[in-house]
Amino acid sequence: MSYSLFADLAVFVLAVLVGIEVISKVPVTLHTPLMSAGNAIHGIVIVGTVSIAAGAAATGSYLLTFVSTAFAAANVAGGYVVTDRMLAMFRPRKHTARNHRPT
Repeated sequence: MSYSLFADLAVFVLAVLVGIEVISKVPVTLHTPLMSAGNAIHGIVIVGTVSIAAGAAATGSYLLTFVSTAFAAANVAGGYVVTDRMLAMFRPRKHTARNHRPT
């Protein structure tokens, strides 16, 4: 195992541990803003994977960057759907003929 691979693996493991620790300390009322921030971060991931794809030289590299870009895009879209549904819970309900009682 090369030093570079070991250093990259160590950074990845530390990032996972810090991420788990930070997320576990977030109060329930802040999950919607956290989702929105997560969507912005995944947008940066998409830009990163596209820039890595520009330097890809082998078929396997193209395949991996395509898969990572697709997963990041699905995560962004899903995050915005979840955020929109969560924010919809706080919008006032529209009165319709069904739930409006005549006076």
